Amino acid sequence: MTAATQQVEPTTADEDILAVAREQVLERGEGLSQDQVLRVLRLPEGRLQELLGLAHEVRMRWCGPEVEVEGIVSVKTGGCPEDCHFCSQSGLFATPVRSAWLDIPGLVTAAAETAETGATEFCIVAAVRGPDRRLMDQVRQGIAAIRESGNDINIACSLGMLTAEQVDELAEMGVHRYNHNLETARSHFPNVVTTHTWQERWETLQLVRDAGMEVCCGGIVGMGETDEQRAEFAVQLAELDPHEVPMNFLIPQPGTPYEHYEPIEGPQALRIVAAFRLALPRTMLRFAGGRELTLGDLGAEQGMLGGINAIIVGNYLTNLGRPAQRDLTMLDDLQMPIKALNDTL
Repeated sequence: MTAATQQVEPTTADEDILAVAREQVLERGEGLSQDQVLRVLRLPEGRLQELLGLAHEVRMRWCGPEVEVEGIVSVKTGGCPEDCHFCSQSGLFATPVRSAWLDIPGLVTAAAETAETGATEFCIVAAVRGPDRRLMDQVRQGIAAIRESGNDINIACSLGMLTAEQVDELAEMGVHRYNHNLETARSHFPNVVTTHTWQERWETLQLVRDAGMEVCCGGIVGMGETDEQRAEFAVQLAELDPHEVPMNFLIPQPGTPYEHYEPIEGPQALRIVAAFRLALPRTMLRFAGGRELTLGDLGAEQGMLGGINAIIVGNYLTNLGRPAQRDLTMLDDLQMPIKALNDTL
């Protein structure tokens, strides 16, 4: 039963939302409703640590202590025909990013470097509306070469919108998880992207689920959305019930329509992370792009103790991340075990 359909007792304004969440989410494992998430997002800053502590308890209760580590690589960078306003890879904006392809040896090397960090996931990403025959063949050859090298890391893909035939082909290649972000609340999406719809993305995710692959779907916060739309988005993700939700924070990219947006502040970002954990108690919640800019080192540690249980290490496509070893050291310092490969197969 999803957060969108479950029957939840209505709460009144004088009830403490964290007390409600402790009973509803921590004890029963039922995600917060949209109105309840909104109330969490509007908690005063003085209650942030209490909120983070509850989110961590929920993560430990319903997901356990392990952290899944992932690396990503772009097999096709830049030149995308879509107008996602946050993205430096759109060919419609005057950004510094130029179109480029990664060759098969480069893909094998990237997968090996990812595996060396202890990561169990390697995600192949392409800046496209959806894959053409050339890209599908490149992915097939790349996966075969990675396997022939002796690397048994799990392989995920993020190649845009898919047809049913393409979904089946990726599943046959051995792709076990597919990422396709909804990016933001349905009500805000037309302000972010105009060249395709939120519904088109949703339909691809349903095809992925029907094919038996794991669904990875999240978005970006800080793109001008309201608290109400953040709450809406959290519950829409809960309705989708993805295996994983990547949490990205906007990096204002030169040349894009959002280049002058101010990054959201660290305490606000942590409150959003915790609110999403309370809406999605059983879902893998992954720190992704923008956390270094928004949170810094201390904030990253607070996030890991505030509901996060997965992390991308290394770089994020066209943006630099922290060195992988710094994140691995952080997890060691926090005594958070890294999920083993044999537990993910």
